[in-house]
Amino acid sequence: LQAIDCGCDASLVVTPYYVKPPQRALIKHFETMADLGLPVCIYNVPGRTGVDFLPENIAQVAGHPNIVAVKEATGDVSRVAQIQDACEKNGFKRDELLLLSGDDGTTDEFVIQGGHGCISVTANVAPSAMHQLMMAALKKDIDEVKRINAPLANLHQDEFIEANPIPIKWAVKRIGQIDCSYLRPPLDELAPEFQGTVESALRDAGLI
Repeated sequence: LQAIDCGCDASLVVTPYYVKPPQRALIKHFETMADLGLPVCIYNVPGRTGVDFLPENIAQVAGHPNIVAVKEATGDVSRVAQIQDACEKNGFKRDELLLLSGDDGTTDEFVIQGGHGCISVTANVAPSAMHQLMMAALKKDIDEVKRINAPLANLHQDEFIEANPIPIKWAVKRIGQIDCSYLRPPLDELAPEFQGTVESALRDAGLI
């Protein structure tokens, strides 16, 4: 409700963490959020929440007019076809939902397999390159995808050398876009022993 009052255009709603709700409860949760009136992008990131909203159950909420997208951060590119197949089985269009990758290391293949784009960590430091990567992947230009993605490969990996967003905020500071890499507790700034690794990845990507 605060998001609506603030004039937000849409909401990114993560699966509830820690309590590990069953699938039927996840269905109710997302339908309830969508009933509030703001377009919803479901955020499925079991590595952080401990619960995985499965494709066949995502498809059950696909018909809600305010559920418009899924940020799929399992790293499993087969989820694209699984969600699309499940939507079709439930009587919806295969592209009823926008499918967005939330895993930079597999984003290129996710989109080549039929996804629509990404919500990216890497894009915080390399927005132009990630845009070009997505455009090439949408066109299924495999050679161009490989060319663009190769310099970013270490960055996709090393931006998670500590818990996100610790490394990426340090990286944004390192390339001169912000003055401070402070994060509110219980997070902390990137440990000194990891800074060289992230700096090397930035150099590989041509960002410093």
